[in-house]
Amino acid sequence: MSPMVSPSSTGCGRPRLRRWLHDRWARLTMLTGRDRGMSTAEYAVGTIAACAFAMLLFKVVTSPEVRQMISNLIKRALNVAG
Repeated sequence: MSPMVSPSSTGCGRPRLRRWLHDRWARLTMLTGRDRGMSTAEYAVGTIAACAFAMLLFKVVTSPEVRQMISNLIKRALNVAG
């Protein structure tokens, strides 16, 4: 019988559903060998990669060519708007 059966059809659906949910939660949380997140080394590599990407993005956005493109885009938008 499925745990999702309505209480009116079985007479004891709510306790049965609660037990099924409890058992399911126990199985999901007690599985061994599952990764639960990054290790310290993975955090370090991820942080360094994020910093390197941020530095590269900062350099690109603050370059004279990109500044000129953004400035021209803003000027065109303001001229079109009125």
